[in-house]
Amino acid sequence: MYGKAILSVIFVSLLLISYSIFIGQIDIRSYFFPLLQGTSPVCAIDPPLRVYMYDLPRRFNVGILNRRSSVQTPVTAKDWPPWPQHSGLKKQHSVEYWMMGSLIYDGDGDRGEAIRVSDPELADAFFVPFFSSLSFNTHGHKMTDPATEIDHQLQTDLLEFLGKSKYWQRSGSRDHVVPMTHPNAFRFLRAQVNDSIQIVVDFGRYPRTMSNLKKDVVAPYVHVVDSFPDDKLQDPYESRSTLLFFRGRTYRKYEGIVRVKLGKILAGYDDVHYEQSVATGENIKLSTKGMRLSKFCLHPAGDTPSSCRLFDAIVSHCVPVIISDQIELPFEDEIDYTKFSVFFSFKEALEPGYMVNQLRKFPKEKWVEMWGQLKNVSHHYEFQYPPQKEDAVNMLWRQVKHKLPGVTLSVHRSRRLKVPDWWLRR
Repeated sequence: MYGKAILSVIFVSLLLISYSIFIGQIDIRSYFFPLLQGTSPVCAIDPPLRVYMYDLPRRFNVGILNRRSSVQTPVTAKDWPPWPQHSGLKKQHSVEYWMMGSLIYDGDGDRGEAIRVSDPELADAFFVPFFSSLSFNTHGHKMTDPATEIDHQLQTDLLEFLGKSKYWQRSGSRDHVVPMTHPNAFRFLRAQVNDSIQIVVDFGRYPRTMSNLKKDVVAPYVHVVDSFPDDKLQDPYESRSTLLFFRGRTYRKYEGIVRVKLGKILAGYDDVHYEQSVATGENIKLSTKGMRLSKFCLHPAGDTPSSCRLFDAIVSHCVPVIISDQIELPFEDEIDYTKFSVFFSFKEALEPGYMVNQLRKFPKEKWVEMWGQLKNVSHHYEFQYPPQKEDAVNMLWRQVKHKLPGVTLSVHRSRRLKVPDWWLRR
């Protein structure tokens, strides 16, 4: 009788323990593997994005950097050229170069967000290594013929090449990544790559049918001022004597006309530096120094809602003051810009005295907190070769990966729908 009672107790105890493990109240690892107690749960590591990159002749990419070279074989890691020094504002539109470099690189290091695959059947996405922004900046950036013909011909030849690819045809180009960060990049035949995943810096000049957040990725401009790795002052607020800083072109088109108006409103303040400037090597050095000595750095819209100046401010740890009613910001599904930036509408910024008074009243403690946030996030805006963990290129590839479920949905629907987007016609 006692034996049966003991067996019953053991059976009930095992049943209770099994149930507790099932509902998660007991971690069995802590009993049998005490060294694992307190560690993170074991889970599958998110695999990197598998990217197939087309082997294009160099005239479509690095050949534009060195037009004296006649070599046209696809570039490899062994002969990948460094980004040229003294390239001026061309650097701010060089995202295409750094993305290609991240796939070319074959050295050791932390696992990146994307890896190159040689078999297109294994690819999650396809990268088109055409330096469309550099092509525009190099071949007739003043948009006058016949200088623009080279850029036009490159676009024509590229689309002829892609049109023969069964992978371009298979998805209707939807899973193809095409960088075009200059607002005039790919300007002749852009409509023919509408369905691809475009890497842009904003949507200022594009109709909604061409570029939008649903399918495209917003990239940061490549900053042109030097980074500030040694920003370790005990009292950074007091060491920055200028309240608000701006150096740049003040005569812009479209939304950028606000810059002329701001110049008039901000004149006469001893602690505000607002100066017309062009991007020469010496002026970039002066901007680097000025941003590091300023609490706030002004970012008014340029010819498009965004400009390189925002990212210059971020790597200078100068709290950005963003004046742009229609700006889209990179990585915003992961980064909260309100933690390190101040926003004013056009109306608020153009009210005499309002913006300066608000910045003068800005709490020191809050500014120091934002300064600390800038130091924490600035590495996400660094473009470099070889690529580094969580840098700008890896952030961009992660953004591409976020777009792919929508791409897959679109491809699958297109294969069976007889009336595309029928619900819009109700």
